[in-house]
Amino acid sequence: MNERIRVPQVRLIDEKGTAVGIVAADVARSMASRAGLDLVEVSPNAVPPVCRIMDYGKYKFEIAKKARASKSKQHVVKLKEIKLHPKTDDNDFNYRVRHAIDFLEHGCKVKVILVFRGREMAHLDYGKHLLDQMCEALSEAAVVESRPPMEGNSLMIIFAPSQKSLAAARKRAQEQAASGKDKSDAEEGLSDLPDDAEETEETVNTDQDGNHA
Repeated sequence: MNERIRVPQVRLIDEKGTAVGIVAADVARSMASRAGLDLVEVSPNAVPPVCRIMDYGKYKFEIAKKARASKSKQHVVKLKEIKLHPKTDDNDFNYRVRHAIDFLEHGCKVKVILVFRGREMAHLDYGKHLLDQMCEALSEAAVVESRPPMEGNSLMIIFAPSQKSLAAARKRAQEQAASGKDKSDAEEGLSDLPDDAEETEETVNTDQDGNHA
C-alpha cells in the first residue's frame, strides 16, 4: 500500500472503478494522494501488479462487517459422546438412551460409540445389534446422520435431532428467554451423566433454522 509499493509501474484502477491503464507508481501514488485516498495493490502477481485507489480503512471495515455478518449465521452445535460396551446391561443402556434423548431435545447431536475390549472383538455381531437397538430407541427423537465403518476397536453412530426434537429445543429456548433464566443448553440436570459420556463441539453454518450441515 502507498509507499510500500516498490515496482516502477502499476496497472491502475481509479476510485470510481475505471481502468486507467499502466502508469508509473509515483503517478498513481500522487493521484491517490490528491483524492485523499490510498493506493492499494490488489493483484500482486499480475505483470505489472494491479493497484486500486481506495479508502483502505473503509475497505477493512467493510471486510470486517461481512465477516461478522457471516459469523452471525453460524451457531455452535454441541456434539455429545456416549460410550457403550458389548456387556452394557439393560439398565445402563436405558439410562444412556434417556440422556441421549435429553441431549437431542436440547438441539445437540449425539455420537454413540461402542467400544470392544480384548475378547469382546469376537462378538462384533452382538455389538452391531446393540447399536441397532439404540437406533430403534432413538427413532422418534433422532435421525441417523452417519454410520461410519468400524475404526480400530470401536463402532459408532452419529445422531442428529429430528424435527420433533428441534421443535422441543426451540420451545425450550423460547421459554427460557421469556423467563429470563440463563441455562446451558444440555448441561442442566445432567450432572449425573456417566463418566464415559463426553462432550465436544463443532461449528456448522446454517442458513435456515434447524438445518445442520
